Amino acid sequence: MREGATLVDTRDGDLRSRDGRIPGAVHIPLSVLEWRVDPSSGHQSPAIAGHEDRLILICHEGYSSSLAAVRLHGLGFAGTTDVIGGFAAWAAAGLPIER
Repeated sequence: MREGATLVDTRDGDLRSRDGRIPGAVHIPLSVLEWRVDPSSGHQSPAIAGHEDRLILICHEGYSSSLAAVRLHGLGFAGTTDVIGGFAAWAAAGLPIER
């Protein structure tokens, strides 16, 4: 993130409310991720505009974000990656969380 990547939190609102939010992360639910990332969809998130090729996805445990990164690669966003272990690993590493 310090080098210009955008962290995209795909967890649902209930998990984010229960476990906390990551400062600076953009929240985009997994169910609409492709629309919010792809500028040609007509529904791109303003927070993603211009940063589509430098995305880091994070979900709860790292499984769905890995699959989502593959789907975004298929759409041409080759610079997309994800956080191994997801939010659980983020929290266990003591990285910042807003409650």
